[in-house]
Amino acid sequence: MPEIKRPRVVADGPLDEAVMNGFGDRVELLDWEVALKGSDEPIDAVYTYGHPAVDGALMDRLPGLRIISNYGVGVDHINIPDAVERGIPVGNTPDVLIGATADMGMALLLASARRIVEGDRYARSPEFTRYDPGYMFGREAHSSTLGIIGLGSIGSTVARRALAFDMKVLYHNRRRREAVEQKLGVEYASFDDLLSHSDYVMLCCPLTEATSNLIDAAALAKMKPTATLVNIARGGVVDTEALTQALIDKTIAAASLDVTEPEPLPRDHPLLKLDNVVLVPHLGSATIETRQGMADQSVENLFLGLAGKPLLNEVKA
Repeated sequence: MPEIKRPRVVADGPLDEAVMNGFGDRVELLDWEVALKGSDEPIDAVYTYGHPAVDGALMDRLPGLRIISNYGVGVDHINIPDAVERGIPVGNTPDVLIGATADMGMALLLASARRIVEGDRYARSPEFTRYDPGYMFGREAHSSTLGIIGLGSIGSTVARRALAFDMKVLYHNRRRREAVEQKLGVEYASFDDLLSHSDYVMLCCPLTEATSNLIDAAALAKMKPTATLVNIARGGVVDTEALTQALIDKTIAAASLDVTEPEPLPRDHPLLKLDNVVLVPHLGSATIETRQGMADQSVENLFLGLAGKPLLNEVKA
């Protein structure tokens, strides 16, 4: 009996065990070098696990490409117009990671407000020899004002969590969302007003041409000197050098970052040396349950695309 030909899939890896289990022996996995160098033989699919750049030139190097499936919601590394022009659907996994990412946003906010990382280091150090009620004051989250930039699914979920902390919630979005305002009790604000009135500014927007370096030196100067910037979006939404200088100069009080640009930062970058920064290595969706869901959805998107069927989630231009 002749061997059934398996779809040839180019992926950047190494891939998580959940993804590998999803693929099983149903595909022939090829190294990312094939995408970089090109192939004379047909390539059926591209699977992006990290954030490798995928543009029209890469697509053209892979003859027969039928589907691009992304592990995660952010697709700023994929040129969607190029894919649309070539009739190649792009799948992502937006819904499954909403709750986990919103949780991370609140965790980062609270960690910075209450100086959790600094406190942990101090509690483990030889310097901690007695309790001092006059040491290491933080700032309160409850009854403060949170400004959310990007009130999509993740931003709305963050808002619900913040309201449970008795926070006042402002938001800025490219389109005003009056129905969500009424449902949640949040207030729309202009970009400048949100920056100037918020105790915490949380970035929940996608990285696009319009949001690239949205938080630059001018934006940071509009924030309160007591304010904290929280980024659970993409590193490129923030001008890293401007943020570093603002933290050194105390233009703002603190930052709490799940993402940076570049990612990771060079190990000698001055941002890494600052005590008023909380940094985690892009863990927004890093829960067992969410990452399993991302694996399941991204693998299913890939096989649906190979079968010429509608994807669970298709990114539109």
